[in-house]
Amino acid sequence: MYSLQHSLQFTAESSSNGMVERDFTVGEIPGVLWSPVSGAERAPLVLMGHGGGNHKKHPAMAGRAQRLVDACGFHVAVIDAPGHGDRPRTAHDEEEIAVMQQAMATGEPVGPVVVRYNAYLAEQAVPEWQATLDALHELPEIGSDGPVGYFGLNMGTAIGVPLVAVEPRITAAVFGQHWPHVLAEKAQQITIPIEFDLQWDDEHISREHGLALFDAFASTEKSLHVNSGRHKELPRFEADSAVRFFARHLVR
Repeated sequence: MYSLQHSLQFTAESSSNGMVERDFTVGEIPGVLWSPVSGAERAPLVLMGHGGGNHKKHPAMAGRAQRLVDACGFHVAVIDAPGHGDRPRTAHDEEEIAVMQQAMATGEPVGPVVVRYNAYLAEQAVPEWQATLDALHELPEIGSDGPVGYFGLNMGTAIGVPLVAVEPRITAAVFGQHWPHVLAEKAQQITIPIEFDLQWDDEHISREHGLALFDAFASTEKSLHVNSGRHKELPRFEADSAVRFFARHLVR
């Protein structure tokens, strides 16, 4: 369990395209906060979870943040998941990654390995996200009573579902592209508005598994976005849909 006693420390700052990028740490957890260069004194916050094998500043994260900042004036925060980005890998991380790579190389199903490893990462990452949210709420431009959303696909869903299940400060979420094993039980505890992305021709996650996870959410407002294509072919316009979703649910 991660200690919740750390404050947020900014370590670098730059700006471009109307967006300020600030690197930060909460204890030993590295993160990035994207914000409007100018705008309202207070604005909603969206937490984003990156995909497996990626990091907090992956182009997908920066691109989605730019959309949320441009369209809504939101703040967007991402932290490196355990064993990712600027965080060292443990021997366990290396072992699980090797097993995944072996499964992919031999054409064996990768799902069981990914589900197991992502569940392991989520156990560490959920309290880290809660500590980060505590620290972000201390910033005057965010505040402790502002609305918070969560946006994460793939591993971002594996970490986000258990996070949202126990974090009442998050009031809207976009998930997708993961197996229901482990997550379905947590999804049954979630009642906030949900948008869910699914690739109809995903070579790793079957339609049945994708639909089972969507069905598990207890939310009365939830929308399923299904597109043709393989796992990595999610259309970019789904990011724009997510922006509209958060604008509906986080703007007061």
